[in-house]
Amino acid sequence: MERRLSSPAPTFDELLRRARALVRDDRRAVLGVAGSPGAGKTTLAERLVRALNGDGAPWVAHVPMDGFHLADVELERLGLRDRKGAPETFDAAGYAALLRRLREDSGRTGEGEIVYAPGFERVLEQPIAGAIPVFPSARLVVTEGNYLLLTEGSWARVRAQLDEVWFCEVDEEERIRRLVDRHEEFGKDHDTAVAWVRGTDQRNADLVAATRDRADLVVERQT
Repeated sequence: MERRLSSPAPTFDELLRRARALVRDDRRAVLGVAGSPGAGKTTLAERLVRALNGDGAPWVAHVPMDGFHLADVELERLGLRDRKGAPETFDAAGYAALLRRLREDSGRTGEGEIVYAPGFERVLEQPIAGAIPVFPSARLVVTEGNYLLLTEGSWARVRAQLDEVWFCEVDEEERIRRLVDRHEEFGKDHDTAVAWVRGTDQRNADLVAATRDRADLVVERQT
């Protein structure tokens, strides 16, 4: 597989062309967008999906990794509540299995059945089962999350289900500012938000940053 890192940085139009080219031979493709917390993965994925579906009838679906967060009650049982967001607090095997089903159960254009994926409710900070329908007409699925390029444990199964993985990154100070703002928006006071970002989130960010060189493309986000 061709590896093309960001030199020079691709334009958004170039990203759209590259995403379209993943779909061939009437086969559903899956594009992954990885990156550290706050790097802009969701923003990029949503923008790609909107632009590509603007071609006509919707043919691109968005399935975030966040739906595979373990529920808080299970994190409490496992003693992992204070590590929420770390790799071990997700159902990585379930996520890999869903990606495999999306690739293999697509049939021909317009055939097959709806595949339901879990979503994540930010206000509740809980996964929601069956929240995202992926219709048979979807020929490209864009999935995004922190750990698409990890090689440990069940995460190692994820990369094999992705046609390409793009690594999203942004200036570090901007990334941290965004994360603090996000935590405050969803209920944390400022000091608690900063402590979480500098602690749990930063440990996760360092782990994700170490996977950067495994990506097919690095996309530098604007601040």
